[in-house]
Amino acid sequence: MKRNLILASASPRRQELLKLCKVPFTVEVSKANEVIDRSLPLTDAIALVAKQKAEEVFSRNPESLVLGSDTIVAIGNEILGKPKDKEDARRMMHLLSGKTHQVITGVCLMCKEETRMFASVADVTFSEMSEAEIEDYISKEEPYDKAGAYALQGEAAIYISGITGDYYTIVGLPVHFVYKHLQELGY
Repeated sequence: MKRNLILASASPRRQELLKLCKVPFTVEVSKANEVIDRSLPLTDAIALVAKQKAEEVFSRNPESLVLGSDTIVAIGNEILGKPKDKEDARRMMHLLSGKTHQVITGVCLMCKEETRMFASVADVTFSEMSEAEIEDYISKEEPYDKAGAYALQGEAAIYISGITGDYYTIVGLPVHFVYKHLQELGY
């Protein structure tokens, strides 16, 4: 018998992406404190954040399979979260302009019998952005609920000159890898 699959995320993008796996699921938002352990490699640290989210929801649903996920944007040693305000978004756009950075999505699948954790990494290259382009972009709503202050699938697409790796990792859920794990778990 397949257990109920629960996505431990409020992200509408993750919900859309999980639908691509063609398995029924429900959504229950995790209340976990998301703490990145900077002493670990970023791939391990973000997989642990995904595990924190999954554990919190699993604690209330021990008969289910819970999927937790989280995404970070990193350039050099700096992690770019969601911008706090317009000035922070401007700073992030200046950091990303003309450079390549990493987007890392961690995933945890947790059920009674086992816990699977992994991370997927993709590189994103931004073209040089003019001051006017940065100001125009940060005047929109798009940057403010996204790690790194941009959405690959949104208006930022015109500034992205290349990606290496899994597109869906950048959007927020590495669909192929999740699908393969779900198949192995009988879904």
